[in-house]
Amino acid sequence: MADLASQAWLMGIDLGAGSLKTMVVTPDGRVAGSASADVVTHTPHARWSEQDPMDWWRALCETVPRALAEAGIGADAIAAISFSAGAHTPVLEDADGRVLRPAILWSDQRSGAEVAELLNRHGDRIFELSMNRPSPTWTMPQFMWLTRHEPDVVRATRRVYVAKDWLRSRLTGDWVTDRTEAVGTMLFDTARDAWSAELCDMIGWDVATLPPLTTPASVVGEVSAAAALQSGLRAGTPVVCGTSDTSIETFGAGSVRPGDGTIKLATAGTVSVVGDRPQLHPSLINYPLAVPGLWYAISGTNSCASAHRWLRDAFFMAPGRKGSEVFAEMDAMAAQIAPGADGLLFHPYLQGERAPYWDPMLRADFVGLTFAHHRGHLVRALYEGIAFSLRDVLEQFRALKMPMASARIIGGGAHSATWRQIVADVLDLEIHLPETVDASYGAALLAGVGVGVFGSEREAAACARVIATARPDAARAAFYDDLFALYKQAQAGLAPVSHGLARLTQPRAVAQSAPALTAAR
Repeated sequence: MADLASQAWLMGIDLGAGSLKTMVVTPDGRVAGSASADVVTHTPHARWSEQDPMDWWRALCETVPRALAEAGIGADAIAAISFSAGAHTPVLEDADGRVLRPAILWSDQRSGAEVAELLNRHGDRIFELSMNRPSPTWTMPQFMWLTRHEPDVVRATRRVYVAKDWLRSRLTGDWVTDRTEAVGTMLFDTARDAWSAELCDMIGWDVATLPPLTTPASVVGEVSAAAALQSGLRAGTPVVCGTSDTSIETFGAGSVRPGDGTIKLATAGTVSVVGDRPQLHPSLINYPLAVPGLWYAISGTNSCASAHRWLRDAFFMAPGRKGSEVFAEMDAMAAQIAPGADGLLFHPYLQGERAPYWDPMLRADFVGLTFAHHRGHLVRALYEGIAFSLRDVLEQFRALKMPMASARIIGGGAHSATWRQIVADVLDLEIHLPETVDASYGAALLAGVGVGVFGSEREAAACARVIATARPDAARAAFYDDLFALYKQAQAGLAPVSHGLARLTQPRAVAQSAPALTAAR
């Protein structure tokens, strides 16, 4: 243990939508150990998605010792720690450091009315200042909803965190964020590189509650003695700011040159391309990349691995079975089904939809079911339907003359060879799988940049190694072209039905507030 303790091992912690993962990485970029713990999402009302931030902290304290044990090292071997998490997930604290309410996730769709109002009254100005277009994903309409439905919470708020910053602050006590996360709130004036009082005034939010800014690779503090006792980390270990999950995944996958593409099969599915400047268009989202001087344009579908998990839990799980084993069986079933799933289509709108429709009332469906279909067809159709949804997204980039010759694929779904090949065929794009596809890996590399283990972000990203490539088959790509046309036709035809169902089943009254959480520092 003494030998290992002198090495500059790195730790990355990523908060996903359904779990938290801690990873230990060697100084040359090899994964030495990892551990994950589930995090529960609560849906107290239709289209709501919330989590208790203390569940994140409990998951961190559970996974850190397990990851260290798997790596065979003690906490004193860790040179630095960094974080990532999904953007747009705010945590609100009062003057005494108490969390005031559950965190609203990026997938929450409650603020549809606020989005419509913001677009109608301020749409052009919001786009001009923030470079992005409001949707329920963003923090700005979420906060506007809070000002109307939970004004007591808003009045009590003294500090706003985003998810990874709040979790990191449990170790250090710091209160800062990076520019990618700031852009993700839609309250940041990108041209001025500062929080926007004008944007805050549009929704009645106090700009003084928003955190100071730093860079993703900055050391922002160290593990406190109290946090060390709870987490199993060494007191005094440097902690690096980190950034949002997609930024850090893109960096960790090695996509660090203009034109590099990344496909993500995670809770949400995304398509992104790296550039040296923002690509301003209402249907694209722009963020700074973890690499200084670079941006990435991204767009995505709301339900990807989350839809996969829903299918597993609803139709395949049984008492006593491990979820990973069931996923493997589902994958084997899908591999045995021919392209097209014998005429079965799936639209993955289980939580409304983002690009290219930006419609929180869309609903998922299986179209074309017959007595000939069985459970394997459902899995194949789900894989293909999500790939079609990603193609719906990619078409926006192609229309804007932002093609990508190939893409790296990341996220939990990337581990399926069948799904990777479907994506390659549907997108007609060469798909490369890095050896490690987790955001926690990119976070660990960024920690190394922060304390000088790597000389730069690009040097750290060079650790990414491609281990598999899926190349599109011409015949299957042509077949999927025809099937995609039917997918689009069915989507257009069923959209009014989704709207009608949403209106018919809308609750008559929605609770005006959620119970406050009482966790304090």
